[in-house]
Amino acid sequence: MDNQDRLSLLYVLDTSFFFCVMSLSGSLYTTHEVCGELKDLRSKARLETLLAEGLLIHDPLRASCDHVRHTAVTSGDHTVLSRTDISVLACAWDLHAIVVSDDFAVQNTARHLGLRVQPIMQRAARKQRWHMVCTGCGAEGMEEGDCPVCGSPCYRRRIK
Repeated sequence: MDNQDRLSLLYVLDTSFFFCVMSLSGSLYTTHEVCGELKDLRSKARLETLLAEGLLIHDPLRASCDHVRHTAVTSGDHTVLSRTDISVLACAWDLHAIVVSDDFAVQNTARHLGLRVQPIMQRAARKQRWHMVCTGCGAEGMEEGDCPVCGSPCYRRRIK
């Protein structure tokens, strides 16, 4: 990939990007939800610096958020994705951008959406599917919370 190709790349930044020192060549985007999660002085200063350098805030379309939620149900990540995570993924979906995140659930859902992923400090997550399993009776496939069969708590397990 030459310099011109690198400059034309679009990146959507997750909250974790603002807690590290990493530079990217291309157009940078984030969402209002990400900005709202930045509480400490260092991450707010990094946001302000990047905004001055051209970082853009893009709020995703509602239809894109719905598409991300549906895909997260299919991948099994819907129980662990936050509203901010969904906004980042939907923004990347809207812009056909690369998702920049260290969150494995965000990376996995991005891969299920067909989006490229750029990890920050962690290794890249592999594409996986998850489902809920009861700790008591072993029933599978229910939503998060307690088991509708026996009432025991449920946990996420990777589908092999």
